[in-house]
Amino acid sequence: MTLFRMSLAALALSGLALPACAQNINMLTPYMSSIPTNDMVQAFKAEGEDRGWNVTVIDTRNDFGQLASRLEDSVNASVDAIVLVSTSAELVADQVALAAEAGIPVISLDGAKAENVAVNVTSNNFDLGVQLSEALFDALDGEGDIVKFYHSAHPGVFQREQGLDETLESYPGINVIAEHFVQVPGPVDDGRVAMENILRQYGDEIDGVWAAFDDPGIGAELAFEAELPDSQAIIMGIDGNEQAVDMIASCTHYRLTLRQDFAGMADVGVQELEKILAGTAPEQDEIYVAAVPVTRESLGATCE
Repeated sequence: MTLFRMSLAALALSGLALPACAQNINMLTPYMSSIPTNDMVQAFKAEGEDRGWNVTVIDTRNDFGQLASRLEDSVNASVDAIVLVSTSAELVADQVALAAEAGIPVISLDGAKAENVAVNVTSNNFDLGVQLSEALFDALDGEGDIVKFYHSAHPGVFQREQGLDETLESYPGINVIAEHFVQVPGPVDDGRVAMENILRQYGDEIDGVWAAFDDPGIGAELAFEAELPDSQAIIMGIDGNEQAVDMIASCTHYRLTLRQDFAGMADVGVQELEKILAGTAPEQDEIYVAAVPVTRESLGATCE
């Protein structure tokens, strides 16, 4: 018997606990370039490491084929748990099934419920879409032409679009005159270029901009500043991106964002995974973390 094994045996015979092995957790996302996603990942990583976990972050840079491949690599490496961030597990359903077969728990943050995912921690994205739509439409007194920025590849953002579609049915005076599928990575620049082109086509006809997340809304504001600074158009978005908040406080066209609690999602996700690793199943398969409206009034901004 080696000296190391003798030491472990002696420790066990003494009645003292053997040192526990750290849990190996792999976090995978295609969207680390997104500020909210990055914030959520870093918050989860920090809390996990406080618990002694080894947390490895894998960014596939909008490559879903690579996401599937790296998820399969994680299963083959026999990690203790997998966390999917800001993506739908349905896009990598075969690999998530492999994890389930291997007994590796999978949770998701800012995603959607899916088979073999123990729990998804997110905002109520459909409700966010309704809140955003009603706020914008009411600010326009129920009449006007708007531009829609969307990104259906993200499950939560798609649910916001569904909230928009339902709300539009109750506001016949609101018309979507242009829409743009936002490219990621680079959503701010993509939103700016798209908005510049839309402004050249519609100009002062545009009364509002519905941004399914803040990044393209920020790009739209930059386009208005360059192309049509005196426009009375109203921009609203979701996420609570700090640049969007600064624009609201500075009395620009940006008037509201719904700040998601990404740190709260990370905190709940860590707590749920901790229970799962201890052998306790989640009480529910989806947990909502509330969002908070950010407006000029809530920021104490005085605008003429």
